Amino acid sequence: MTDKGRDSTGVFLLNLGGPDSIQAVRPFLYNLFSDRDIIRLGPAFVQRPVAWLISRLRSKKTEEMYRAIGGKSPILDITRAQAAALETALDGSRFRVFIGMRYWHPFIKDTIRAVTAEGIRHVIALSLYPHYSKATTGSTLNEFKRHARDTGLSVRYVDRWYDFPPYIEALADLIAKGTAGFEGNDFHIIYSAHGLPESLIRAGDPYLDHVKCTVEKVNTRLSSPPYNIPDIKWELSFQSRVGPVRWLQPSTEETIERLAGGGCRNLFVVPVSFVSDHIETLYEIDILYRAMAEKYGVTLKRCEALNTSEKFINALKELVVLNAA
Repeated sequence: MTDKGRDSTGVFLLNLGGPDSIQAVRPFLYNLFSDRDIIRLGPAFVQRPVAWLISRLRSKKTEEMYRAIGGKSPILDITRAQAAALETALDGSRFRVFIGMRYWHPFIKDTIRAVTAEGIRHVIALSLYPHYSKATTGSTLNEFKRHARDTGLSVRYVDRWYDFPPYIEALADLIAKGTAGFEGNDFHIIYSAHGLPESLIRAGDPYLDHVKCTVEKVNTRLSSPPYNIPDIKWELSFQSRVGPVRWLQPSTEETIERLAGGGCRNLFVVPVSFVSDHIETLYEIDILYRAMAEKYGVTLKRCEALNTSEKFINALKELVVLNAA
């Protein structure tokens, strides 16, 4: 235990995690499908055996996807860079920033152990999912609470910030920069969010409402100074569907096809529910969707991910300061 630890507030950046090598893909998938907060694979006692089978069946295809983007997920490197930038932006003598991942290293439980060993007693657990869902933030915070329960940590949870003005500003700024290369207003924006089974939304999950609110506020911001983008043409769609259940509609693939059929020739895809590059941006959008658009004679550009952009790090800083008060 250190004096610095006792005087510091720990900030946990909580995220999904991703395989850090090709060899990690299968165990990562197993961890993911073992989580009953995401998907219930029959009665609880069969969850892990079925998760083992699914991870075995899906691993080869998923490994090829990761090979196409460099052989691993970039999410750990980016989250580490976000943590370092955030700690620099904050008062370094008061705040220490850590990262904890739900499904791969560094696991949340291991980071909690390291934080308590340093004597830190006050923590802000900040979900890097702006939009709350039981399947993402809910599962991640449940895991955090399980391992923090008997540690004596005093925790303040930040579980949603989909309408936080500095976040909206950071997203609008990247969209404005990315669409500047199009001539006039001759483009459609596709806000592509990670999909969820419709059953979760019907059960009361607020994710869809949160995403819609973000899109509305970003569009309003883009129509105002200094961006002044009038008459924005936009669509909301969903990507990354898995399995036979009905997912949120329309899919991003269907949206691209429909817009192309209607004469659209310039698409700008905004990965609205993601704060860092990972397989959904680098493979699904940059490779699959771009090739699909080219087949239809459409130019597809993607908005840069928030990653370590200055305005996004400022948004995280403001969230921490607001919740440390």
